Amino acid sequence: MKISYNWIKQFINIDWNPEKAGELLTDLGLEIEGIENFTSVPGGLAGIVVGHVLTCEQHPNADRLKITTVDLGDGEPVQIVCGAPNVDKGQKVPVATVGTTLYDAEGKPWKIKKGKIRGEVSMGMICAEDELGLGQSHDGIMILDESLIAGTPANEIFDIENDHVFEIGLTPNRSDAMSHWGVARDLRAGLVQHEIALELITPSTSSFRVENRTLKMDVEVDNNELAPRYCGVTISGLKVGASPTWLQNRLKAIGLSPINNIVDITNYVLHELGQPLHAFDAVKINGNKVEVKTLPAGTKFVTLDGIEREIHQDDLMICDAEKPMCIAGVFGGKDSGVSENTTSIFLESAYFNPVSVRKTAKRHGLNTDASFRFERGIDPNITEYALMRAAILICEISGGEITSDIIDVYPKKIEDHQVFLHFDNATQLIGQEIPRETIKEILTSLDIKIENVTETGIGMTIPAYRNDVTREVDVIEEILRVYGYNNIDFTTKLNASIATSNIVEDYQVQNKVGNQLAALGFHEMLGNSLTNANYVDLSHMLKADFNVRMLNPLSKDLEVMRQSMLFGALEAVAYNSNRKMSNVRLFEFGKTYHNYPNGREEKKHLSLIVSGDTSEESWTGANKKSDFFFGKGVITTILDGLGIKGYSEKGLKNDLLTEGITLAKGKQTLVEFGVVNKKVAKHFGIDAEVLFADLHWDVILEEIPTANFLLAPIPKFPKVKRDFALLLDHEVTFDALRTAAFQTEKQLLKEVSLFDVYTGKNLPKGKKSYALSFTIQDDRKTLTDKQIEKIMKRLQQRFEKDFGAALR
Repeated sequence: MKISYNWIKQFINIDWNPEKAGELLTDLGLEIEGIENFTSVPGGLAGIVVGHVLTCEQHPNADRLKITTVDLGDGEPVQIVCGAPNVDKGQKVPVATVGTTLYDAEGKPWKIKKGKIRGEVSMGMICAEDELGLGQSHDGIMILDESLIAGTPANEIFDIENDHVFEIGLTPNRSDAMSHWGVARDLRAGLVQHEIALELITPSTSSFRVENRTLKMDVEVDNNELAPRYCGVTISGLKVGASPTWLQNRLKAIGLSPINNIVDITNYVLHELGQPLHAFDAVKINGNKVEVKTLPAGTKFVTLDGIEREIHQDDLMICDAEKPMCIAGVFGGKDSGVSENTTSIFLESAYFNPVSVRKTAKRHGLNTDASFRFERGIDPNITEYALMRAAILICEISGGEITSDIIDVYPKKIEDHQVFLHFDNATQLIGQEIPRETIKEILTSLDIKIENVTETGIGMTIPAYRNDVTREVDVIEEILRVYGYNNIDFTTKLNASIATSNIVEDYQVQNKVGNQLAALGFHEMLGNSLTNANYVDLSHMLKADFNVRMLNPLSKDLEVMRQSMLFGALEAVAYNSNRKMSNVRLFEFGKTYHNYPNGREEKKHLSLIVSGDTSEESWTGANKKSDFFFGKGVITTILDGLGIKGYSEKGLKNDLLTEGITLAKGKQTLVEFGVVNKKVAKHFGIDAEVLFADLHWDVILEEIPTANFLLAPIPKFPKVKRDFALLLDHEVTFDALRTAAFQTEKQLLKEVSLFDVYTGKNLPKGKKSYALSFTIQDDRKTLTDKQIEKIMKRLQQRFEKDFGAALR
């Protein structure tokens, strides 16, 4: 937000330099991100002097050029070639000397150089007003007063305004400082703490008066919640034209381009007081009636930028008796605004519901100076005052007269709010006791009315425009920022307490697993917790009733909290795939949100998603697709790394995945893993096979062992490996065989692995062949052949009994 220092000085008579004032504003919470110099005339007329034309003769080689001799006041007249038709001997003219920088209509600089024009030397340039930035005319050179002395710098003749413009990084809560008036009000409060008491000069409205009542407008507000206050007045007999120089300079300083006197005044008051205004051409208001209401969805409306928009049923509109004229608080209409032929206007000043304006602006992709202020909350009690201020300026500048009483529809006044401040709470939060008289002085300087003072605290009334100060803690923050954070002393003593913590810290486990996944070629992603409500239709397990809905969604794609981590991961895969990144391995730590009948729940998850090859193309070997077993291997690596043992495999009951498994420990589900349903993947435009794992993070944290463990030396006795080739029913799983093996031999069996699976020819129907490897070891002695054969015999018998297995 740009703030003019000269404009600030209209409200407080401060003589500090801009840098010092900027430091104070930053201390007050209005951070100055930069200070720019502004000059009303580009370049400040540096290098432009008064010249006296001594001679003026026709150029010998050009009919439209003349050769002049000009006295620049230094005793050495120079020759200048000039093409202006009105240049003549004896004139006093502005001359851009050699080396002077001028600026074109687009603000681009160019330098005056010594040169030849049609063979004749030219040592400068006699200027027109548009070339100097003093006007628009290019009909001829400027002719100055004859009494001026040659050589006088032009910046001593013309009224050039020099200003300093603050760029303030305004935080969203400080709606009270969205104007020069608001910034000046804060600056005055800060100066009080520097023992500088300055009066805040308020623009006077005492000259406001109704000349006659010849142009009356009827105003109806259908919804007072969307438009709590609506004011208006008519002004007739005005003339639309260019604004005076002082007004143009104020707007230019903060980066606004002057348009015409009426529009410029509404912009001026907006940036002066923070109250948006809108001027309607009264002739274009059918039926002399203004209706503030919503319209049916799909209603067409053309805004000032010439774009036809479809109105939402919740958009508040300003209408006449027949048609919409303006999107309330956001943007005006093309067919109702002020033009050069306007002679009478209806001037609007209102307080619109901030939430309604914000939703409307977002829906239409608009961000205007008006919506910026309305959606953050303006002062509801300044509406009429700002209207009077603007009306007076319009009458003074455009020559109009006020032709109606002020209409003020304000059925339910927005009241100031009451807060009680406890002195002890202020001391505790600030960390230092601030004198009570200083506290009262600060509150008074912030226009906070002190109602009563007791031994324990202060009762006060907070003005309605401070919508960010509603609690005791907010008042303490206001006291602290004005008192000065830099004025709070540092203690020489550092106090600390020992906090109890869980043995298993979530963030530590996340870092460990994240590093492990990164080493396996995964990249961490961060998906949006907000998602499309229609995604739940892709699964029978997810229900629309369980969605946690946003009250104020930014768009339809972000209107509910996610119930599953899968959809955001698929969006990421699709995004990468569309950019030729087909090998994708991503993981995400996040939450899902559920609105169950018995209450809302948040659940933590770690999601993995894999698509494409396990490695990039290489001459060392053929690429291998990421398959089910690759994903399962990653999952078991994570669980083993966390020390989680004793889990079992179960069937998967999730219609978003196929060919999957569930890893569980007891009744607790640890992981759901499988291939993403092709229909679901297709919904996101993905044709490739996608693997997805959902690790239930809350359960995993509970299952991480926390008991102490013992370190043992590496056994010095050898391991023994034996193999079985088993003929099994197709339904028998390796996990079941592995579990049975460890149940059979609990002491000496160290490892069971599957190294071959055969389901081809020469096998009975419904059968498959597994080749299993068993690692056996005794930590205390070398195993004998007899012991080994005994163990293998027991394993064979167990497999034959439980699974109907047969050795091949």
